[in-house]
This record gives sequence, structure tokens and C-alpha cells, in this order.
Amino acid sequence: MEQMSPLALGVVGSLLAGAMTAVGASPVLLGQIPSRATRDLALGFAAGVMLAASFFSLIIPALDAAETRFENDAAPAAIACAAILLGIGAVAWMNERLPHEHFSSGREGPEAASLRRVWLFIFAITIHNVPEGLAVGVGFGADGLSGGLPLALGIGLQNAPEGLAVAVSLLGEGYDKGRAWTIAALTGLVEPIGGALGAGVVSLSQPLLPWGLAFAAGAMIYVISHEIIPETHRRGHQNKATFGLSIGLVLMLFLDVWLG
Repeated sequence: MEQMSPLALGVVGSLLAGAMTAVGASPVLLGQIPSRATRDLALGFAAGVMLAASFFSLIIPALDAAETRFENDAAPAAIACAAILLGIGAVAWMNERLPHEHFSSGREGPEAASLRRVWLFIFAITIHNVPEGLAVGVGFGADGLSGGLPLALGIGLQNAPEGLAVAVSLLGEGYDKGRAWTIAALTGLVEPIGGALGAGVVSLSQPLLPWGLAFAAGAMIYVISHEIIPETHRRGHQNKATFGLSIGLVLMLFLDVWLG
């Protein structure tokens, strides 16, 4: 893999990370659905992985990349802050403009009565998964295998509980086991789109590198705050969710230091 181009690494890495969604959803095929408390713990773990990846694998490298181009100490921090806010704003805009439906709060975005319910779910999942693929692609585009591998592993780990959550939610909507698993598995396939975009942009234009890294971090932070953490606290399992977040955060930190 070391001989592959950053763009190819970004696509392959984000594809493998996205495939973990299918792995995570597999228990529904066996009829072994974990309890709600266990699923909230797993989603908390996913949030911790994403949070650690945002800072240690994206924001800190963004600051380092900006510092090599600017002598002014304030410039790297200003670039990182602006790019993070742009990332948050971009996903917030998608969240408001694209018709989609949340598993907990129902339909949001513009009216889309003609769209089938399943496509509303897919729109929602796309909003959440594209930033993850973007982050993996940016990591590979910025620093090749060493830059993207920790992110791909971390995102893959957190995709597993997300895949399970999607499949279980679809079961609750009346889908059979096979269809619920298939839809959950397919949602992971949007990540290579973000991976190709992120790797392509930062590998073609080095001045955009700090912007791309921090933008991806902002997009992930929005998903953590707006979707994952509120969902894990909704049914009174916040202690388990916080424990999962703590384990996910320190595990991702360890992987980033060890593999990076």
C-alpha cells in the first residue's frame, strides 16, 4: 500500500473504514440484538474515537502544516479556527437543506413527501458519513499511509456501532433482517466519496492542507455534538455512554501516537 498514490490510499482507506458499518450491523442477521444500554455505550465509544481523531489526527496536524507556511504565530491558529467553523457550518447547512429523517426526532429539512422513508434515512446517514470519509481522505492526502492509517482504523472502529444502530433502528421501523443489514451496509459506501474528495484536494494543493484537515475536524465535531451524544443520553444511559466515550477517546489517542 505504501506505493499507492495518496488519492488511491484515501479511497481504499475510507472504503475499508466504511465497510465496518456492515460488520457492525451483522448481529441483526443472527438475531442477536444488544440491549439499548449496550448500544448507547457503543455509540459513546464511537463519539470518543471521533473526538480524539478530530483533535489529535486533524487539528494538531493542521496547526503544524500552517506553522510551516507562516511566521506569524497567530496565523496558524486563525486558519485552524476558521476552517473548523467552516466544517461545522457546512454540515449544519447540509443538515438543514437536505430532506432527511432522524431516528429519534423524526423528519427534518425541506418537505419531501414524495421520497420514500428509506431514502430519508439514507440522506441522514449520508450527512453523517461523508465527513468521516473526508477525514480519512485528508489524512492520507496529507501524509500518506502514516497520516491516514490511524484515522482509517479509528473511523472503522466507530463505524461498527453506528452500523448496528442503523440496522436496529430500521428493524424497529418494520424492515426485515436482511433488508435492514443491507441498507446499513450500503450507508458505509458513501465514505469513499468523501475520502476521494479529501485526498484529492489536499494532495493537489499543499496550501489547502491545513484548511482541509481542520475543515474535516469541524465536520466531525458537528456530528458528535448534534447527533451522537444527544442520542446516547436520550434514554438515561448517559453514564455508560460517557464511559464508552472515555474509552474510545484514549484508544484513538493510543492508536494515533503508536501508528502515527
